Amino acid sequence: MSNSPLIECVPNISEGRDPAILDQVANAIRSVDEVQLLHMDPGAGANRTVFTFAGPPAAVTEAAFRMFEVCKRTIDMSKQGGKHPRQGAVDVCPLVPLHGISLDETSQYAHQLGYRVGEELGIPGWFYESSATMERRKNLATLRKGEYEALAWKSKDADWAPDFGSFSGDLWKASGASVIGARNFLIAFNVDLDTDNSDIAQHIAEIIRERGKTVFNDDGSREEVPGLLNGVKAIGWFIPEYGNAQVSTNIVDIRKASPGRVFAAVQREAKRLGVRVLGSELIGLIPEVVLVQSARDLGVPEPGDLPSMMNAVHFLKLDHRREFDIDERVIERKMRR
Repeated sequence: MSNSPLIECVPNISEGRDPAILDQVANAIRSVDEVQLLHMDPGAGANRTVFTFAGPPAAVTEAAFRMFEVCKRTIDMSKQGGKHPRQGAVDVCPLVPLHGISLDETSQYAHQLGYRVGEELGIPGWFYESSATMERRKNLATLRKGEYEALAWKSKDADWAPDFGSFSGDLWKASGASVIGARNFLIAFNVDLDTDNSDIAQHIAEIIRERGKTVFNDDGSREEVPGLLNGVKAIGWFIPEYGNAQVSTNIVDIRKASPGRVFAAVQREAKRLGVRVLGSELIGLIPEVVLVQSARDLGVPEPGDLPSMMNAVHFLKLDHRREFDIDERVIERKMRR
């Protein structure tokens, strides 16, 4: 890897069913020199696709802008439906520092991208994470609360004035609103359960995620009960295309949690409820160190990184639906190809 700055962009777009649209988005990303499209992960049930691409900061932000152009032209949020929470054609567009660049510097590129998207495309939205303009806008879940349907009233509320673009007129109704920002690496990791009961998946999610759950006492008072795993966000849902429920997680701090720890916690809670874990899936790419740490957390490390990663794939059952190719799914190995 050279000493030149490298960043990654991991946009989530609100289309997972139309291959023609996804091809247009992929081609727009590939059209920028020095940008490498590393992975594309569509989900029909969620009606959402995660793209992963990387390169020099200016090139990556140009590729991201071209992606916004295609999504604005091809995705109509007023007609979109899917399991995953969403509010924009490009729902969220994070920039992640990979090498030779700080999070603050990456945030400057996020701001440049957002202002250009607002000015040239008229798409409204907010900056989040390290790029947030105010503390209460840091969290994606807060910004997306109420989803696309809530934009009807947010567009008229001064407290929700966008950081870029505008809600004036009706043009935003097709594009929805986007969230852009710089953040550290995040692992999107889902665990499949042998049940179609989404309530069971949600129950497990509330037990394992950092923020836990809210319980109401006999006297009517509320109590926040923290979850088991710091650095983990989670929800439970049913995926029609799979025919089973999932605990869907975002590991937002890879220093505190790994897919191995998440899988073990879900498996333990599922067993208590008499439910079998079928396997897991990774959305996008994963760093080598995180997969190696997963092997350690599962108690199956081996001498050498590659054997440890192979063990992690096996014990996490990452290949239970489709082949899991380490050379394609581990970011460092993919970028060396």
